[in-house]
Order: sequence, then structure tokens, then C-alpha cells
Amino acid sequence: MTEKNFVTKIQIYSYTELNDDDKKLVDMAREATHSSYAPYSHFHVGAALLLENGVMIKGANQENAAFAGTCGERSACYNAGANYPGVPIVKIAITAFQHDNFVEHPTAPCGVCRQALLEFETQAGKPIEVLLAGRDKVYRLDSIKSLLPLAFTEF
Repeated sequence: MTEKNFVTKIQIYSYTELNDDDKKLVDMAREATHSSYAPYSHFHVGAALLLENGVMIKGANQENAAFAGTCGERSACYNAGANYPGVPIVKIAITAFQHDNFVEHPTAPCGVCRQALLEFETQAGKPIEVLLAGRDKVYRLDSIKSLLPLAFTEF
């Protein structure tokens, strides 16, 4: 038998400890939650991307009665892909609110979003930094790969 361990390094910051650029991205993700359409889950997710060309893009989850909605992370990524094809994503900030309050603990992307984000990271050939923002705590991860260690990587 062989055993393999996966270790994910997470740096934990308070919002006030973030640099100004990271605060701006987290604030943009928080702002994006207000564009969310979540009448079924009442879980409003906002995402903000920083592209390599300096452009920042927002996305928010959009639900529908068939439960075939789109998450905030993919909404932002597909917006970037459609409007800035070939421009790599450098960083993503993700946050959520429920019942008119930002969630206390940082929220990680769902599995579908992790795979989609990993494909953007793989296409770019370099890591996408991740900021998962709760009410005050922000988790920083070096890459999407650290969120999905056993991913589909061959396209």
C-alpha cells in the first residue's frame, strides 16, 4: 500500500490586514453579492476577478426555478472569457451573504466552480490566487489547485 497526503496552506487575515489592492477586490466581491438573484437558496455569492491586464470583473450567482443556475465564480470567469479572451486571471475574491448579513466564515467555491476555475488556471499556465472572505476573516490560498488536489487536469 502507498499513502499520499495532500496539504493545503491557508493564510488567515483579518480584513484590515489586507493590502489596499486585496481590500478593493474583496469589496468588489461584496458589492457583487447585491447583483445576485437567489430567491430559492437565499445564499448570495459574489466574486471579483483581477485580470493580468489590470481589469477587475464582478460576477454573482443567478438562480432559476429549474435549479440550473450559475454560481458567482463562474459568472465572473465566463464574463472575463467572453470580454477579455486569452487574458489570464491573476486573483479571485469570493464572498457570500445570507439573511442580510455577510457570512461569518469564508465560503469556498462549489466543486463545479473549482473545476472551472482550475481550467482557467491551467490555460494560463500560472496560479490564480484565491481570497475567500467572510465577515472579517479572509483566507488566502496560492492557487485554485490547492482547492481541488484530485482534479481532472487533462483536457
